[in-house]
Amino acid sequence: MKYVLMFIETEEFAQQLEAMGELEQQAAYAAVGQWFADHADKITHHTHLAPVHTATTMRLGQGEPVVTDGPFVEGKEVVSGFAEVEVADLDEALKIARSWPACPIVEIRPAS
Repeated sequence: MKYVLMFIETEEFAQQLEAMGELEQQAAYAAVGQWFADHADKITHHTHLAPVHTATTMRLGQGEPVVTDGPFVEGKEVVSGFAEVEVADLDEALKIARSWPACPIVEIRPAS
């Protein structure tokens, strides 16, 4: 089964990362790199998203679509990246997500 693990960054996490010294940041990024290496046999695709302020949103509905700069909603939590994994079941996806070393929230959804 395929699942998408969405890595959700909070304002608090972003502030903590920004406040880290260079060596601490390098260690944090190295931990993420190691996580991807440890699960490379299960990860079919992944990407890190550009910061939320670079988003463009299209609102569909009545009439012409409306395109605006920025995210659809202002929030304290934003998806900063994702990984698609191919695993036996949800339990295996949860096991992989539990070991994620960065953003404090991981949303897991089945993919078709």
